[in-house]
Formats: sequence, structure tokens, C-alpha cells
Amino acid sequence: MRQARTYSGILSGGVSGKTGPHSLPLARIKKIMKKSGDDVKMISGEAPIVFSKACELFIEEITLRSWIVTLQGKRRTLHKDDVAAALIATDIFDFLVNMVSNSSTSCEDTPTMET
Repeated sequence: MRQARTYSGILSGGVSGKTGPHSLPLARIKKIMKKSGDDVKMISGEAPIVFSKACELFIEEITLRSWIVTLQGKRRTLHKDDVAAALIATDIFDFLVNMVSNSSTSCEDTPTMET
């Protein structure tokens, strides 16, 4: 029998020990996973939970980087342009640059952030 190690906290409701429903809808995650390819037919019950936690961490990272841009602009409200600027300024998010609108944020005005 396999022993739960790395993911045991995630599977019990989160690393923080919080139990109960997950922040992101597991049924929606499972549906997206099934749409990812014709070969994907069966998905274990644990896989969407791991993806849910990964999505939460991804959203948190982008939000924190966007908040830094907001504070650099001496504002207290996070805007779409702050998210775009954070994504453009961070190398690890280059795959998302085409998804954000550059209409009001130019690359010259974007502060550089370390990855």
C-alpha cells in the first residue's frame, strides 16, 4: 500500500489544515481536464484536487506580483493593467503575454520584476 506524503495535506482540504470544500470547483477542473485531449477518458479523484491547489497558488503568485505594480503606482486598487504589467515584467509568465491587453500598458513603462 502506498503511503501519503507530499500530497496528504492537499487531499485533506489544503496544506493549511483547512478542511471542507475547495476554493475552485473540482467538477469544472475535471471537465477542463477531459477536454484537454481525446486520450483523456478517466481521471482519478485526486488529480482535480492537486490541480485546484496548483491553480490557487498560480492565482496567488500573479496577484502578489500585480499588487506590487499597484503599490508602485501609489494606488490601493488593483486594475487589469496592473496584472498585465506584472505578467509582462515577469519572465516566467511570458506564455501569458499574448493574452493580456497592452492597450494602456507599454513595455517601456513596465517596471522590471525578478523571477
